[in-house]
Amino acid sequence: MNISAPKPKIIRTATIALSLDYLLKGQLAFLNQNAAVIAVSGQDHHLDTVREREGVRTVDISMQRSISPLKDLISLIRLYKLFRRERPDIVHSITPKAGLLSMLAAKMAGVPVRIHTFTGLIFPSKKGVFQKLLIQMDRILCHAATHIIPEGQGVLQDLKAYNITRKPIAVLANGNVNGLDTGFFDPVKITEQERNDLRNALGIQPGDFVFIFVGRLVRDKGINELVAAFDEVSNAGENIKLLLVGPYEEELDPLLPETKQKIEQNSHIITVGFQKDVRPYMAISHVLAFPSYREGFPNVVLQAGAMELPAIVTNINGCNEIIEEGVNGLLIPVGSAAALASGMLQLFKNKEQYYKIRLKTRNLVVSRYRNEEVWHAIQAFYQKLLS
Repeated sequence: MNISAPKPKIIRTATIALSLDYLLKGQLAFLNQNAAVIAVSGQDHHLDTVREREGVRTVDISMQRSISPLKDLISLIRLYKLFRRERPDIVHSITPKAGLLSMLAAKMAGVPVRIHTFTGLIFPSKKGVFQKLLIQMDRILCHAATHIIPEGQGVLQDLKAYNITRKPIAVLANGNVNGLDTGFFDPVKITEQERNDLRNALGIQPGDFVFIFVGRLVRDKGINELVAAFDEVSNAGENIKLLLVGPYEEELDPLLPETKQKIEQNSHIITVGFQKDVRPYMAISHVLAFPSYREGFPNVVLQAGAMELPAIVTNINGCNEIIEEGVNGLLIPVGSAAALASGMLQLFKNKEQYYKIRLKTRNLVVSRYRNEEVWHAIQAFYQKLLS
């Protein structure tokens, strides 16, 4: 009688459950077909969603995003006890704090394969003592891990440039932590009636040209520059709108007071807060404006491309791997409201260029970043390590 080998046990960790819910949607269920997957983060409704949607076990271990020595020690001990009890074959972390704590705990617990995916690096945009502290923390993380996966080529180059690790590192597939569900992010899924209803609700006329931003409305996402640029762009025509989709974070990264004032007073700027489904908002828009200061490999740029939107993005990690200048969007310098305004006016006024770019946006995403391609690459990577 043949007895099949037991499934390998894989523990995936993230600092907050929102990351497991949004960044790894569908991936955990895919991996769970050939492994026993456990998802670990702090307990909230997102962790409940992961358990129900992905069909995996979940464990509540809270971790702080900020540096908190006592709470971090408690989280480290809890992770160590979990790994000793479960004896996983692989521990694979995403997000900075979960990476540091999980890799240290997994090394102490004797887990044979310890993987961390860098979805973005914080320290390149910081200075002084805080930057040195962040660099040291990432070096400790990498020392404890057995394998490092950078989400994109830009992250890989930064890891090398700052001498974070000398271990072999390589990007899986074409980059991105999870790829994109291009069947879900497809403009044909949003009906004309849905578009008209949303336009009416937001006061957008059918002939309006809409720039959209999706993400947190914070300084690091370039919102100060975006609002300043739109101030200039809106003078080019009454039918230009700016649609801001995302929440403020006043405590962590507030906007300039004058930026908030312009958002509130300009009738052509529309804010809708956080939206679980951004597709309808992209479907009534024409261009994604995404002037972020730093990214790992931004999902919103992939989503916009799949929804047939040209994108104006800053020339930073991730963004410049997805967007090719003049092909599916425009690249601008970080922190330049003038360059952003120029790019916005260029796509608004030059309709021939706009439609030429728009025709290529979706195919470029579908051909390179479907989530199945990323999932199979991760599964093959696991199998290679376990063999």
